[in-house]
Amino acid sequence: MNRFWHIEKSVLLDFKIGDDCTIHAPVWIGNNVLIGNRVKIQAFAFIPEGVTLEDDVFIGPHVTFLNDKLPPSTTWEPTFVRAGASIGGGSTILPGVTIGEYALIGAGSVVTKDVPAKEMWAGNPASLLRKSDYRVEQLARNFRT
Repeated sequence: MNRFWHIEKSVLLDFKIGDDCTIHAPVWIGNNVLIGNRVKIQAFAFIPEGVTLEDDVFIGPHVTFLNDKLPPSTTWEPTFVRAGASIGGGSTILPGVTIGEYALIGAGSVVTKDVPAKEMWAGNPASLLRKSDYRVEQLARNFRT
């Protein structure tokens, strides 16, 4: 069962959503966005066309995804957030980026390039803080249950 908080305050266009997701309001979710199972999206997130959030992803408050490197244009660069990844509040994700499985993005980061699986990145521009280990993956799984 999906849970939408104050859905009337959000802009939810033609997107696809899996099961057992929680979406806080207000948010913007654009056309052709793909959202997997058990995804949590906090308030004030902006998720435009071309973004894919796989299963068990966490999106913190005020996270902004961009889909156009040279606006205005009519072509979007796809952005992927792989299963189990978490993005801290206030982060900005540039277009064409892939955030790997169980990667952790620190709050307020600006992600300008691909983040490998099981790594922690933070800063502006975001850079590697450390490689995650099994404990980080296990904590992420426990958090989502």
